[in-house]
Amino acid sequence: MKVVISGYGRMGHMIEKILKDNGIEVAGASEDIAAFPVSEAKECVCIDFTTPDAFRKNYPVLASNFKAVVVGTTGWDDIREEVVSCFEKCGTPMIWSSNFSVGVNVFSAAVSLVSKLLGKAGGYSPYIVEKHHIHKLDAPSGTAKSLAAAVAEGMGAQPPVSSVRVGELAGTHTVGFEGLADRITLEHEAFSRQGFASGAVLAARMTEGLKGVHEFKELFFKD
Repeated sequence: MKVVISGYGRMGHMIEKILKDNGIEVAGASEDIAAFPVSEAKECVCIDFTTPDAFRKNYPVLASNFKAVVVGTTGWDDIREEVVSCFEKCGTPMIWSSNFSVGVNVFSAAVSLVSKLLGKAGGYSPYIVEKHHIHKLDAPSGTAKSLAAAVAEGMGAQPPVSSVRVGELAGTHTVGFEGLADRITLEHEAFSRQGFASGAVLAARMTEGLKGVHEFKELFFKD
């Protein structure tokens, strides 16, 4: 497997290191993925960690040019149907996630379960607080939006979401359920970006022989 990295910031550098540590060939890393040679792209999986604006501009190129694509960029929920349709039309496998961290995906599953149980019990009000570094462009985070959707599905109530941007925090997500007699709090704290990068590399491996567009958690929890 050969991989091209779209977006060569801190995440891109970390992904590159993990790929090389695992003996996976890095065919290139670029801030301008549209300039990557099409003849080479057809043999490569592209891992995209850019910006919402860059992804909105580049997704037709990713779908048309690459063997498969892993998308870790967030902030494009409003055009998801358009993006999925483009990849399906091109016949290009794509795995996307608001967060590729294995820990976050397990955390999200726990939030879904607790939400369903409390939705049946009644008497609890949910809320979400997410904290990230000052360089993060979208707020709330894609992960917070996914967690909010899980809570809403389980409890039938959309939780308020608060976003904090401070320092160099890798990311902390807190989901609380406030009752009259007690409070339940679930929290995931990332110590670094390594978990996100490792999960993205795992997703790139999963594209081998894959067809269609999938959210990472669908494949991660598949029997």
